Amino acid sequence: MTMTLHSEELARPSASWPAASPATAARILVVDDEPPIVDLVAGYLAREGWEVRTADNGLDALERIRSWAPDAIVLDLMLPGLDGIEVCRQMRAFSDAYVLMLTARSEEIDRVVGLTVGADDYLTKPFSPRELVARLKALLRRPRSCTATAAGLGPEGLEIDDGRRLVQVDGASVELTALEFRLLAALAREPGIVVTRVRLLEEVWDTDFVVDNHLVDVHVANVRRKLGDDPACPRFIETVRGVGYRVREAAG
Repeated sequence: MTMTLHSEELARPSASWPAASPATAARILVVDDEPPIVDLVAGYLAREGWEVRTADNGLDALERIRSWAPDAIVLDLMLPGLDGIEVCRQMRAFSDAYVLMLTARSEEIDRVVGLTVGADDYLTKPFSPRELVARLKALLRRPRSCTATAAGLGPEGLEIDDGRRLVQVDGASVELTALEFRLLAALAREPGIVVTRVRLLEEVWDTDFVVDNHLVDVHVANVRRKLGDDPACPRFIETVRGVGYRVREAAG
């Protein structure tokens, strides 16, 4: 696959990436089969003080995710061997790393499929490295405020522990991606209160670059599926048509 770089990208950082402090730096894995893109992206990320490693195919990416446990992954959709969709699908069985997916195709179906299998955000090539860095910074922010469901104000059977990032339904653990957890926590802080899609985009994605409300709907659908919540007869998350969503209040 070939790609035209933006003019700002021609003046990219030196390929000699600065060393990051392992005690404080986020770990970012860059997965792409085009060396110029890998060098460009890795250089920008390293300049932010992050620790960067790379892979150029799906199988190597999965091995590095298992062995290195990155905090976030910049993942190209079109990879030799396993493509980005399959890498994302398989890694969600053992990793909760944030995934920013890169795609050269702009069709909505590509974005929706990527989000459905666990990607947290996406960028379409060609892209600005500055935008990529800004989106990663937003993904790496994790709210730690207490949720109302932990205090017994939410619907019976749903428990959310922000501090330990745990979700349980009727005592059974539910595995959510990092973004799905933040989305559910944002909804659950005020049971009974409608949270608009715009507010969720601001609080959960925390970036001016993400403006597609459909992102919210895709991820809410994923959360509902994992909670075993039927949108036609919701136990936990209700849809308020034309506005947004709300977590039900405790009965009584």
